[in-house]
Amino acid sequence: MSDLPYPDAHHPDEKPAPHPLLTPVLALLGHWHGQGKGEYPTLDGDFTYAQDVTFTHDGRPFLHYEARAWILDADNAPVRPAARESGWWRLQPDGRIEALITQPTGIAEILVGTATGDTVDLATHEIALTPTAKKVTATRRRYTLTDATTLTFAHDLEAVGQPLRHHLAAQLHRTG
Repeated sequence: MSDLPYPDAHHPDEKPAPHPLLTPVLALLGHWHGQGKGEYPTLDGDFTYAQDVTFTHDGRPFLHYEARAWILDADNAPVRPAARESGWWRLQPDGRIEALITQPTGIAEILVGTATGDTVDLATHEIALTPTAKKVTATRRRYTLTDATTLTFAHDLEAVGQPLRHHLAAQLHRTG
């Protein structure tokens, strides 16, 4: 239990009660962990990575999103940190989602999309870059619940002169 006056809830049945606008994404609440594969033409080969993702809420119509990833070697041992990001998904009355995701590499994405059935599909609305950030021009993210304990993640990327194409895919399992 947290000492915060307004702690985040990790499950729909925890207090605070979720805002009704969160209904389409309530199944995402909690902690997820798993592995995936990544590739991109500007990278030196394909790679395997592990990822942790957390979705929480504080009773308002927002999901707090946090993700961390690290590169794995051939024996699935951690090699080095990889992506890290956090942000907010803002649920709208018409079922749209507006997401704001920031990364320590100087990239801030504003994405829009929808939650339809068991899938959240988000695509670029705008991207802001710090002066030294890698040139990213578009992304698309899809989160699909294949069952109550499995979340698949796919990420397409348009960056450094490459067209929008597959970059990451992972299968995550509920851990909490």
